[in-house]
Amino acid sequence: MEKTRSVKITLKPQNDKKYVSEYFFSSFRAPAKNLIHLQRNIHAKIHPPHNRSAGKQMITDLKTKLQNKLNSDTHFAELIKGAGTAFGFRILGIVLGYLFTLLVTRTLGAKAWGIFALCLVVLQIASVIGKLGMDTALLRFTAEYTAKKRVDILNDIYRKALKLVAPFSIIVTTIVYSLSPVLASTIFEKPYLTPYFHIISFAIVPFIFLWIHSESIRGLKKVRQYMLLQQTGLYGIALLVFTAGIYLLGKNVELPIVSYTVATIILSFIAFLLWKAYLSQCRSEASYSGKSIFAYRSLLSVSLPMLLSSSLALIMGWTDTIMLGMFKTTEEVGIYNVVLRISMITSITLLAINTIAAPKFAEFWGKEDIKGLAKVTQQSTKLIFWTSFPILLVFLVFPYQILRIFGKEFTAGATALMILTVGQFVNAIVGSVGYILQMTGKEKIFQTVILIGTIINVILNLTLIPKFGIDGAAIASASAICFINIVPFLLVKYYYGFFTLPINWRL
Repeated sequence: MEKTRSVKITLKPQNDKKYVSEYFFSSFRAPAKNLIHLQRNIHAKIHPPHNRSAGKQMITDLKTKLQNKLNSDTHFAELIKGAGTAFGFRILGIVLGYLFTLLVTRTLGAKAWGIFALCLVVLQIASVIGKLGMDTALLRFTAEYTAKKRVDILNDIYRKALKLVAPFSIIVTTIVYSLSPVLASTIFEKPYLTPYFHIISFAIVPFIFLWIHSESIRGLKKVRQYMLLQQTGLYGIALLVFTAGIYLLGKNVELPIVSYTVATIILSFIAFLLWKAYLSQCRSEASYSGKSIFAYRSLLSVSLPMLLSSSLALIMGWTDTIMLGMFKTTEEVGIYNVVLRISMITSITLLAINTIAAPKFAEFWGKEDIKGLAKVTQQSTKLIFWTSFPILLVFLVFPYQILRIFGKEFTAGATALMILTVGQFVNAIVGSVGYILQMTGKEKIFQTVILIGTIINVILNLTLIPKFGIDGAAIASASAICFINIVPFLLVKYYYGFFTLPINWRL
């Protein structure tokens, strides 16, 4: 057995040759396992970590502080953990969406993307009308009656919703297909859009059924499946179909529209199968299996007001694109739509946090705990601010470089990107003010604010687009976004006595 030798090492500057020879001579005489340990100790003494240790310590302290915060505040922990899943899938969906956008714009150009954007406008408007508000109604009823284990009532509601939506959505599809020449020539003054509107009309029925079944799945609290259907599936499948189409058929302006239509049909079928499986599972777990009758009038009394709210939100979101299509070229529509999609990254954390924040607001309101409501609101706002502010800076400093990724012609939207980013940043930093009003019995007041904001948006777009083009559309949209966020921000202070913006901005 080899005896352990004690080795005496005299540490000297690293550039001293005597140190090197003495170290290796001594190392040769020491056992291997001791030498490894000795070498590490010597290296640590000669090369102190300095800034690296300080950086690691700062990260460790931040992790410890966050962990202590999560352990001591259950509501904050729920806010963080609940938003995590939604945020992850939303990020994945955004990545796939931008990959699809990038591939289309780099392959076919701004004009092709502009045509695709106008087709999406037609699809969105037709689907909102065709759904009759049943998607949101089923979200509510699914959550309500599964909690009561009355799947018999839920099944009756679902069947009645389909009996109303199925024929109505087919009628809407027929109308859109028949009026495509009128839409293209009269509304947008671009007759060449007719065949593209014909193609997208075939996506209306599956798109409506996709939303109805995915919102029903959301009502079962299957958040992961819902996010996959809504956030990642459409552009993920469309990306694959488009790539295959380019490889097999070559460059074709119809490919993005066909790809999106195929993706919608596939996902609609998957959503239907998932919903039927979950419904059967709920039925087997139900405590009551009798037959119930849910009146059509009761169903429509819930769905039609939701149709109104959805219509207002749709008009608010698509007014700029529609009016650009009416007054400007499809190239400008394509550039603006890409700019709009990029600017919305600024508020991505807000969208993710809203997934869990909305029920938390309702929880505190039900307990009449205004202090708790204020606390969780300000905590969420701080998270949103610190994750949105760096994105704001990047978009304000490097707008040309970001847009150049999609093609040189897209740099024309640099000013519009900066304007829209500021509007989205305001949307983010005031927090979930809209949900606070809706979850605390002030939904009619919020609906009035949205209505006024929509009117402002329409008037400003009509005024500014003919003169300033995409920059005018950006100014109009950013102004409307600021209005529908700042007014509720002040209303929250008026009704509940607190600002959603916290005084202490430390995370």
